[in-house]
Amino acid sequence: MHSVKIEPKLNNSNNQKVGLIALATDFMIEKDFLSIVKDLNIDLFVNRIHCYHPLSTENLIKMSEDTTNVAEDILPNEKLDCVVYGCTSGTIAAGYQSIKEKINKAKPEAMVTTPSTAAINALKKNNITKISLFTPYSRSLNEDVAKYFIKEGFTITSNAYFDIDTDTDIAKVDPEYLYETMLNMNLDEAEALFISCTNLPALNIIKRLEDKLNKIVLSSNQVLIWDTLRTLGRKDKIQGYGKLFLEN
Repeated sequence: MHSVKIEPKLNNSNNQKVGLIALATDFMIEKDFLSIVKDLNIDLFVNRIHCYHPLSTENLIKMSEDTTNVAEDILPNEKLDCVVYGCTSGTIAAGYQSIKEKINKAKPEAMVTTPSTAAINALKKNNITKISLFTPYSRSLNEDVAKYFIKEGFTITSNAYFDIDTDTDIAKVDPEYLYETMLNMNLDEAEALFISCTNLPALNIIKRLEDKLNKIVLSSNQVLIWDTLRTLGRKDKIQGYGKLFLEN
């Protein structure tokens, strides 16, 4: 047999590269990301981090300890423009600075965003100071999330939670039931509603909620994707996922 060597032609893509660290038990975040960025010149690369149950501050901190290794395995030896840590309560538990340092240890050139910091950026962008907060978490984690927003200078006008302590069960919440539950939230004094958790199926009900409630509605994945685009210097206006994506 005579073999012929053929020189390959390499593709030097100019697409921006985003690394996503998703919980091993997260059903929603990858799907939500792709639904928004699929038509943009962005390449999304995902790796998953082990999630410990029950969801608690201690277990979320324990989970974060593997962040550097997980980030390192997203396109090893390749540069990423941005790395996304896909856990709202996990970022609050471990602290943004700790998450950022762990990611930058593996990917020193990458910018870093998280759902909790993205939520603050989105609220400030819209000059919102009073929010109604909903989480699917246990009472303890729900209180931690509320305290985070209060510490960041926001007023919580109302708060409700599901009291679910496993991430896989959060993903199984019926979207229509979530929609009806959000319609019954007390938003009288709130300027916006924030729905926490990347694994909650909230993204596709946001526009309907805004139309019905006449309030700005934000969710973890929505603000995270918006903040990722913003971090990359993009100003894409995207229809169908709430007012946040319609403003530069």
